[in-house]
Amino acid sequence: MAKTVVKENESIEDALRRFKRDVSRAGTLAEARKREYYLKPSVSKKLKQRQNQGRRGR
Repeated sequence: MAKTVVKENESIEDALRRFKRDVSRAGTLAEARKREYYLKPSVSKKLKQRQNQGRRGR
């Protein structure tokens, strides 16, 4: 969990920008999106294969 303390004389916009950067670095949002719903292992393997196939240029 990302935690950001607002410094003295720091604007809310700057603190929000730092918070968003911390969340992005920690991968919190990506992890939440990945766990939004359950994927069966066979489905996740197929998705992974399709992504790799696209990278290789088919």
